[in-house]
Amino acid sequence: MRRPFITLLAANALSVTGNVLSMLAIPWFVLETTHSAGLTGVAAFATTFPIVVSAAFGGTLVDWLGFRWASVLSDLISGLVVLAVPALVLTTGLSYPLLLVLLFVRWLAATPGETARKAMLPDLSALGGVRIVRATAAYDGVSRGATMVGAPMAGLLILWIGPSALLFVDGATFLCSAALIAGGVPWAGGGPRDSGGYLSDLRDGLRFLWRDRLQLSATSMIVVVNMLDTGVTQVLLALYARDVAGDPRAFGLLTGVLGAGAVAGTIAYGTAAARLPRRLTYGWCFFLAGAPRVLVLALGAPIPVALAVTALSGFAAGAINPILGVLQFDRIPVRLRARVLSTLTATTYAGMPMGGLLAGSLTEVTDLSITLYAFTGVYLLASVPPFLSRTWRELDQPHPAST
Repeated sequence: MRRPFITLLAANALSVTGNVLSMLAIPWFVLETTHSAGLTGVAAFATTFPIVVSAAFGGTLVDWLGFRWASVLSDLISGLVVLAVPALVLTTGLSYPLLLVLLFVRWLAATPGETARKAMLPDLSALGGVRIVRATAAYDGVSRGATMVGAPMAGLLILWIGPSALLFVDGATFLCSAALIAGGVPWAGGGPRDSGGYLSDLRDGLRFLWRDRLQLSATSMIVVVNMLDTGVTQVLLALYARDVAGDPRAFGLLTGVLGAGAVAGTIAYGTAAARLPRRLTYGWCFFLAGAPRVLVLALGAPIPVALAVTALSGFAAGAINPILGVLQFDRIPVRLRARVLSTLTATTYAGMPMGGLLAGSLTEVTDLSITLYAFTGVYLLASVPPFLSRTWRELDQPHPAST
């Protein structure tokens, strides 16, 4: 019975599309209305900080509500808040402080849904007879595909209808995702259970993460890269499109090409995963996914060259999340799944609020090129552990989770 699994993939694709539309529309809207890289960085902070807060304390809520209803409520709230932004622009007006408040609420609501959909994956893939390595690759591939389609579409729609009107489309994607999960997933784990409360559950997740050195190292790498990616995606690419390319479509194309490469990379990895060593595959893909695509922008390469390098980086990135997904589902006990996944989300997103602020402030103090070079250097340093740390040898060894 694969219909619930396919429904999950479709709903997640819609939710990811909504996130992509937001990530392009909001920075461009702030740049268009304030003309400030610094204020754009503050908006990025308001987008990412609530993700950390929500992920840290949302795992228990996901467990209590059940994975299905946590996903539905998350998307409903996100959709309604997103729709409020253009509605206010067209009626009473929208001040910058109020926009920050709405961004905070919207992303505070979004993260439990992301955790819930990921927590459904093992049960629904087992129900449909899909091996977990293929299920994680399919889940990530569909998410990457949504980015591939959503980013160029957002760039075009920003040009044609403007960033505020684009948010009407954004809100609709979340409402459709909620409807799919409510009507197409009859049951998916979670539900009432014994719990010591939010702080106790958070301690459980952190304790598990601290004891698993491989998970801890992988999480530390993702913390750094998520911070950098936030600065690149929500500030630096918008500035590059406005100041260097002079066209919002460049913003969408670079993001979309990254997603297209990642879709191809996910498909390739899903096909060849059994024949590849996980550690070296992860290490080289992690290295290629970050530094080259930022360095090419810093060097001022022509757009076709930047797109080609970005596509290569995306292809390499396609293997990263499937490997991490298998690592997590192999090692996290079922009874701790929502709590640990929520803790991992909170931890890996912890640096993201600083990414936008860092990118915006560093660009204002220096310039775009120097900021891109600095980000490239940190990407390179973050890629080292799989090649030098003995802990990473465990990635090639089976480690089934206990129940």
